[in-house]
Amino acid sequence: MFRYTLEKISKIYHEYPRTFWTVVAITFIDRLGGALIFPFFALYLTSKFGVGMTDVGILFAAFALSGFAGSAIGGALTDRFGRKFIIIFGLIASSFSMVAMGLVNSYQYFFVLAFFVGILGDVAGPAHQAMVADILPKEKRADGYGILRIAFNLSVVIGPAIGGLLAARSYLLLFLSDAAISLLTVFLVALFLPETKPEAHPDAPEESVGSTFAGYGKVFRDGAFMLYLGAVMLGVFTYMNMNTSLGVYLRNEHGVIEAGYGYLLSLNAAMVVLMQFPITRRIEKYPPMLMMAFGTFFYVIGFSMYGYVSTYAWFVTAMVIITIGEMVVSPVSQALVAGFAPEDMRGRYMAVSGFSWGIPFAIGPYLAGLIIDGPKPHLLWYAAGFVGILSTIGFLALHRMREVKTRSLPKAALS
Repeated sequence: MFRYTLEKISKIYHEYPRTFWTVVAITFIDRLGGALIFPFFALYLTSKFGVGMTDVGILFAAFALSGFAGSAIGGALTDRFGRKFIIIFGLIASSFSMVAMGLVNSYQYFFVLAFFVGILGDVAGPAHQAMVADILPKEKRADGYGILRIAFNLSVVIGPAIGGLLAARSYLLLFLSDAAISLLTVFLVALFLPETKPEAHPDAPEESVGSTFAGYGKVFRDGAFMLYLGAVMLGVFTYMNMNTSLGVYLRNEHGVIEAGYGYLLSLNAAMVVLMQFPITRRIEKYPPMLMMAFGTFFYVIGFSMYGYVSTYAWFVTAMVIITIGEMVVSPVSQALVAGFAPEDMRGRYMAVSGFSWGIPFAIGPYLAGLIIDGPKPHLLWYAAGFVGILSTIGFLALHRMREVKTRSLPKAALS
């Protein structure tokens, strides 16, 4: 049995180029730093500065809105100058940002800092995603993004548990640890990660910096892509509550301490580590939009449950249901974005796809805070479920549109 497992792992390893595995290893190390602090961010703000979840929602909006600018700049520069330099710049900026946030003692100054952190922190996002699309062929991308999610979630299995221990001593330790890990990742990227930007076609005219940014107009005119992002955005409005509102809600309404919330996140991550790759391989033969609808409906069930269950065992059950949906949605979603993007515009498509996450994180925490700080906090989860249903319907409609379009094409176009 052990030998069979080793042979299976070896076979999977050799299916992918070495550069991809380098990206996986570096992603794990980098994400470990973020996993130390992000799950406790709302708890940190409410406890240190004595603010409510509505104020936290406004702060998340500041991060997200400035992140739009950072992602747009990073996407264009990724297509213009390559992936590696932008990733290194983003890591260095993230390191100094974490130290600054850990040292600020005024909520007003923290709020101002959030704008700069949002811009610098999101610059490298499109480069990371474009690099995976550069390395892997189309048929391998969903599996590849699934493996990256395993690396990410393996860090989340470890990170919240360590972060909870550090937070019990000092929240500053969380920020300093994340900064140190970012600097370590800089050296690893510089030494071991090659540039993956595809060579420009010899007959293609060279873009100026201005025309590179003007290329965003082409992305926004891609109607099918924008409809897809609309459906994704609705799903993210539901999903984002897991890392923003859920911890505060469980603490305030059910007395679940930080460690209990951390265990739920660790369960989520452990399930992804153990089950993500087999699930991705199992669903890859099915229509991707149908799988997006299927996974999002699990979000509807899981998040709605938090509105009417009241014991920790049921909180665990809801997290299991949410995680199943996440393991279906996430790799398929990333592979779809890579499929929409022309080779020379991957950075910009990835940047615009980030809006489907940034807008919910800009608006969602504030709206969720209004409900949590109100007289009936449990209504948040009914609202989250309703929005998830709208997202599910959107993916089903897109699946239907694709089927109609495919049937209308001549056979020669499909061959």
